[in-house]
Amino acid sequence: MIRLTQHHIKLAHYLLEGDEEGAMQYIEEQFQKYPRLYVYEDVITPAMYYVGELWEKNEISVADEHLATAICDFVVSKLEAKLPSIKGNRQKEFKVLLFGVEEEQHYIGLKMVAETFKEEGWRVRYLGPNLNVEHSLNQVRRFKPHVIGLSAALSYRLPTLKKLVKEFRTLEWKPLIMIGGRMARKFELEELETDQVMVVKDLNNLHQWFKEGRAGIINETS
Repeated sequence: MIRLTQHHIKLAHYLLEGDEEGAMQYIEEQFQKYPRLYVYEDVITPAMYYVGELWEKNEISVADEHLATAICDFVVSKLEAKLPSIKGNRQKEFKVLLFGVEEEQHYIGLKMVAETFKEEGWRVRYLGPNLNVEHSLNQVRRFKPHVIGLSAALSYRLPTLKKLVKEFRTLEWKPLIMIGGRMARKFELEELETDQVMVVKDLNNLHQWFKEGRAGIINETS
């Protein structure tokens, strides 16, 4: 459960008002004070979850939510371009493919996951939100990633998520399948976990995975 503070609500207000300058200044100040992981997980994510909760309560419209997402995307992308690039050890070039399941429109968290993998030196293929099953399978077979990251926010995406996991578990090179997004944080998805399927609750969870060196035990793809 994310604990909201006035700081998160302040950032959400900038986003909902379409205030690029205010949001840019606020997030830039956080990047200057804290590491990226903290800014992603403890500043931006709670603010965006707050926006999502307002939409679920019908306190804002879907257009308001889309505006907030667009402003957040613009600001984070612009600030990321200014920050020094951090590359991990590329002696073993691992590959990850990331996308939001069909009809899933939320993608800010997915972009932050992509940046996290890049910082660790991975080759990242980010396909964005709302990718249908057929296209995702085609991309996976062509790219042959070591890790496939799936993102979903709402509970009614679960059937699609299960279908994709079932399909990806049959791939001959046995990629690790990571399930993330708001659904992973909000709902109990342990039933889907196996030695090939991992539920990632948040970016701290992913960071711990890297820190423990578990990426190093992934089988090489052909």
